Amino acid sequence: MRVKVGQIKSGLVLQEDVFGKSGKPIVRKNTVLTDEHVRILHMFQVEAVSIVQGKNIQGRAVQEDSQQVTQPKEPVKQTAVTGASAADMPFEAHYQVVVSGYMKHFKKWQNQLPIDLPALRKLFLPLIERIEDVNHAVYALHHFAARDTYLYHHSVAVGVLASYLGRKMGYSHGEWLQIGLAGLLADSGMAKISPAILKKNTKLNTEEFASVKTHTTQGYYMVEKLPTLSHGVKLGVLQHHERQDGSGYPLGLSGGKVHMYARIIAVCDLYHAMTCERLYREKTSPFKVIELLQREQFNNLDPSVIQAFTSSLFNVTVGTQVILSNNRTAEIVFIDSQHPTKPMVRMEDDDTFIALKDETQLHIHDILG
Repeated sequence: MRVKVGQIKSGLVLQEDVFGKSGKPIVRKNTVLTDEHVRILHMFQVEAVSIVQGKNIQGRAVQEDSQQVTQPKEPVKQTAVTGASAADMPFEAHYQVVVSGYMKHFKKWQNQLPIDLPALRKLFLPLIERIEDVNHAVYALHHFAARDTYLYHHSVAVGVLASYLGRKMGYSHGEWLQIGLAGLLADSGMAKISPAILKKNTKLNTEEFASVKTHTTQGYYMVEKLPTLSHGVKLGVLQHHERQDGSGYPLGLSGGKVHMYARIIAVCDLYHAMTCERLYREKTSPFKVIELLQREQFNNLDPSVIQAFTSSLFNVTVGTQVILSNNRTAEIVFIDSQHPTKPMVRMEDDDTFIALKDETQLHIHDILG
């Protein structure tokens, strides 16, 4: 039977998988629903779900159109959707649980409470330990974000991307977990910025932007005394807006003076920010963003990080279906290793071939499927 999400009570049993916008299930059938599941369903703007007819596990009767329903047929087990237990959920739903949890931590920091690192590790590390799921989800992270909660999505996504990139660059298990934590905590100092500035939906003025730029030092002060964080993580938080040519902040460091963790986070931070829809800026195609990052690699960003990011994240193959920036559908038929984001494609509607590297005004907008 169909029940509106707003009427769901803890203990009800889901009859069918619930799917997100990406087409992947966010909550599986036979799940015993909790308040956390309901929050996830609201985040995904799900209006109603199918519930197993019968009494829930707490013994309360479920009714639809004033008719009493029967006992669920399949045995189910109720578990809290927190920490490692969320690892049994579909990846996108688990990601949303972590975003929700991170938001609670962030609000505590706004109220001057210190970082609870053990709780943060318990929340976040099971997500990035889902190696195969992360491998398949990294390209789609920008689809998970919402404009009004972008700040929280951004921190979690940067943490996921940074851990993924660290792993692809050959860092040890312990190191890429640390890189992921550095990415997650990189914007923790935003909690010390005026909420009015964080919620502003127009471009920041000079004074407001100067205030936002202090989040790097504010974040460093928040993590500086945490004994279980490596020095590299703390420098990653402090330096992730430094640039290779010395044009960044807060210290204007350049080249080898910028810690490698910070260089990795810088690329992930820029990529996710540009591919997401924010309060005052529209999103850009991931393929277009990579092109822009590649242009900057010899000035502002570390070329080795850009190369690793591009080859790992956009490992598309011949035969992949894509949507171009002119809204036409095409199939990739040849990939030039020198221009991986600008392959040759065959147009679906007229079978013509286009070499995207020769078309400055045309790029891949998204991958189909």
